Amino acid sequence: MTSVTDRPAVTPPQPWAFPEASRSALDNGLNLVTYDVPGQYVISLRLAVPLPLSLEPRGKEGLATILSRTLDEGTEQHSAEEFAELLERKGIALGAGTGEAGLTVELEVSKRHLSDALDLLSQAVREPVFPEAEVTRHVRTRLAEIDQEHANPTQRAALELVRTYFAPGERAALPSAGTRETVSGITREDLVAFHAAHVAPGGSTLVVTGDLSGLDVAAEVAATLGGWSGQAAVTEPVASARAADAGRIVFVDRPGAVQSEITIACAGPDRREEGGWAPFPVLSFVIGGSPNARIDAVLREEKGFTYGIRCGFRPRRKGGLFLTGGSVRADSTVEALDLLLGILDGGRDGFTEEEARAGVDFIGKTAPGRYATADAVADEAATMALEGLTTDFTTANLLDLATVDAERISEAYRRHVQPGQWTVVVVGDAGRYAEGVRALGRGEVSVVPN
Repeated sequence: MTSVTDRPAVTPPQPWAFPEASRSALDNGLNLVTYDVPGQYVISLRLAVPLPLSLEPRGKEGLATILSRTLDEGTEQHSAEEFAELLERKGIALGAGTGEAGLTVELEVSKRHLSDALDLLSQAVREPVFPEAEVTRHVRTRLAEIDQEHANPTQRAALELVRTYFAPGERAALPSAGTRETVSGITREDLVAFHAAHVAPGGSTLVVTGDLSGLDVAAEVAATLGGWSGQAAVTEPVASARAADAGRIVFVDRPGAVQSEITIACAGPDRREEGGWAPFPVLSFVIGGSPNARIDAVLREEKGFTYGIRCGFRPRRKGGLFLTGGSVRADSTVEALDLLLGILDGGRDGFTEEEARAGVDFIGKTAPGRYATADAVADEAATMALEGLTTDFTTANLLDLATVDAERISEAYRRHVQPGQWTVVVVGDAGRYAEGVRALGRGEVSVVPN
């Protein structure tokens, strides 16, 4: 006989907060931020050095990227091969990269080898030797990447977008990893000087996350990085100027292309936006953040033009961008672009409470899963550090998210999205479709070679 029980009541999830941080500072100015995440026995470390790309010498853009790729190519104590062997022997994953706001060095290591990881991190950032042969190899690798970027339609669209959107002379108008002209002239001496001037503990932040029970993290960090000296750059963020003629369409010609890559941009906010950042992730979700969003409902589900087009607000140190991008069938290029711009313009008419609630629920209720692992916690903390914020911002933003409604996201969208301000890049067969795009009357259309 089957027993019947009442269905248990389902209660709404309680407000979630980012894991609590412990903060301190070494005598050399290095900020230490730790998060104890029980059960996460692979420790994640992130060293965030405030080294904005705007500090790269003119004509040497891409120098920060080459520096990040050569930090582990030998130190004063170990050759590149010896250093790699030590990482492998201890099961340490080390990598580094640069972005608009600075340099981030990442490590993943088992709990029992944390001391070894900190020692190798200290060597990499304090005493890299930048061997001539390794520098040459990484420069050649970057030059090969540039060729690949021009062959890939998504990356080609991104290159043309920043060149069109930002004013000439702005660092933002160039790829973050540099161009063929700027990278090819980088030398070992450039790296040594740039490292000495800008990679330093003062103003930098080391994030350590994972199961920290039984560890004296502060003591271990002090023993390895405490002797590091110097002050990293502290620069006031300045918004990159937009080009005077940015409101236009650029068609990058790729004869015979079976798809067209479309990228659209206008100005957006940074995380310190007056009125709060919370409405903008919701807007990204509602317009182009899911298969049920406004864009895919038309271009994918109704028209069958695309596998998916996404959009999002991308904050920078100061200001930001609202970006929309994806590929469509080549024969739909003209109609797809017209529909896409119509959907984006139509957002100024407002959004519904149903749309706002769907976005709020998705972002808010998935947050515990997004930040469930040590590496995700470390990534968020390092990102915030480079923007002069802490993860208290993350918690406050999630609490504010609960107050977001249709009126608030509609007002936020209208504040940033202005008619006729779109910068549009289309990578496709210009011979077939540029005239049709021009006939839309959406702005000046220029055709450039791939």
